[in-house]
Amino acid sequence: MSGALPGLDLVAVQRWYDAQRPGEMPAADALEARLLTGGRSNLTYALHVREEPARRWVLRRPPLGHVQATAHDMGREYRVMDALADSAVPVPAMHAHCADDAVLGAPFYLMEVVDGVALRRAEEIEPLGPERTRALVGRMVEVLADLHAVDPDAVGLGDLGRPAGFLERQVRRWGRQLEGSRSRDLPDADLLLERLAAHVPPDAAPAVVHGDYRLDNLLVDPDHPQPVRAVVDWEMATLGDPLTDLALLVVYDRLAGLVAGSGASVADAGLADVSTAPGYPSADDQLAAYAAASGRDLGPMDFHLGLAHLKLAVILEGIHYRHAHGQTVGEGFDAIGEAVPPLLAAGLAATSHL
Repeated sequence: MSGALPGLDLVAVQRWYDAQRPGEMPAADALEARLLTGGRSNLTYALHVREEPARRWVLRRPPLGHVQATAHDMGREYRVMDALADSAVPVPAMHAHCADDAVLGAPFYLMEVVDGVALRRAEEIEPLGPERTRALVGRMVEVLADLHAVDPDAVGLGDLGRPAGFLERQVRRWGRQLEGSRSRDLPDADLLLERLAAHVPPDAAPAVVHGDYRLDNLLVDPDHPQPVRAVVDWEMATLGDPLTDLALLVVYDRLAGLVAGSGASVADAGLADVSTAPGYPSADDQLAAYAAASGRDLGPMDFHLGLAHLKLAVILEGIHYRHAHGQTVGEGFDAIGEAVPPLLAAGLAATSHL
């Protein structure tokens, strides 16, 4: 068995899993595990049998320490991916979900290993060249349109959320999330929250929304005919306005430029800068591609873009809070709080015409 990893007890996991799927996982002393890199929220571990590397699993659990009441929902992640198994949206196969905190101190689930990589850095995607990069990102946008075309009732997700009043509740939710992680003055956050609350648009036709859709929440194989092998990290999935997914995707792609423009270091903050690679489609190109693939009229997106800036700022502020309190596992958290002020400022700029 590999050395101890924070948040993972292989003996406890094996004992529990063997009761769910007898004989599938050998004794814990035959297993090895490692913490997968790149996570900034939930903890993800790769497990395999030492003498049989092809026998492998992925385990997901919430972060250690400070956890918001409505975040890091393992049961939701498991349910959504299991429901989408036969849809046009590629997801890993689910194996088992544990809601009992007594096993690991928090809920967790195990799923299949998907052969693919999560691309976060420009240098990781640059070897593809501009044309293949453009094609991969185009496929990412098409998969998002495929997700929003899923009939929630047909896949058993009709009760996943409450679409009526979704955007209004989103503003309130992210305001509460911010208060739960507030450790410093962020006046732009208060201004942005006030502006969004005063300009909530009418409800749109609902869809299953991922809630955190971006390239590094996909497992990709650029050499495969269908390069997006799996969409992962569904902890914030719900039923709501699909344009919230699209707006957040655009803001994620703008993040590297926002942070660099503020004088902070994207590398020090451990943030993705993949959108700076040659051939990576612009925000306008992605919006046009989504409109074509989905058949939706996007209309003005000022509110959605403002909400996306707020949401990402709050997510990063939560990570900053946990790091400041010694509750993160892994590297790359030291400067992540520096990304929050430029995000909030950009959110105010995006909503200046509301």
